[in-house]
Amino acid sequence: MAEPVIELAGITKDYGEKVISRVLHGIDLAVQPGELVALVGPSGSGKSTLLNIMGLLDRPTRGTVSLDGVDASGLDDAGLSSLRGRTLGFVFQFHHLLPAFTALENVLLPLYAATGARDRSMDERARELLAAVGLTGFERHKATELSGGQQQRVAIARALVRSPRLVLADEPTGNLDTQAADSIFAMLGRLNERQGTALVVVTHDPRLAARCHRVVELVDGRVVRDAIP
Repeated sequence: MAEPVIELAGITKDYGEKVISRVLHGIDLAVQPGELVALVGPSGSGKSTLLNIMGLLDRPTRGTVSLDGVDASGLDDAGLSSLRGRTLGFVFQFHHLLPAFTALENVLLPLYAATGARDRSMDERARELLAAVGLTGFERHKATELSGGQQQRVAIARALVRSPRLVLADEPTGNLDTQAADSIFAMLGRLNERQGTALVVVTHDPRLAARCHRVVELVDGRVVRDAIP
């Protein structure tokens, strides 16, 4: 079996100083290259906290996170940022596009941030991804000129522009109607198959979770199910 793209071992997360609130209890989880994993569970179960730790946006109280073979526990903030930038992509429920920028410019933003420059190859990569998410012809449309579903497609293209090994998606369809949600999820599945990018998707929708390779269920900060749907 290939080395996991991410591996969590004994992840515990506490909040508070005088009164300790434990949100995650010894989570062990590994995601293989190319896997499509649904992370499910009731509100308050720790899904977003776990996703933030997987995304190196928060540090665990105890336990280790190994991303692309690198133990993140020994890295400083600059090292975490570098590892995150070259390995991870993020898609959120609210797309966080810059409204004054075009679809193409929004997709290019991670490349701008990484290189401080823009060249033809970057534009070609961004256009290729916009085509892959069904937005050929919308490159010059500003974010405010796009529908909610189209904006989320731009956000997905942006998450993929640096060819990450793993994309973390926090309720990427939670702000969309059923038809748009189905379309976005189907597109994520196609991109997963074609590009081999591993995906971890937080969702409350059991229909969408059932379309994943694997379902991991959290309850009260513990994994209670890890199975093929």
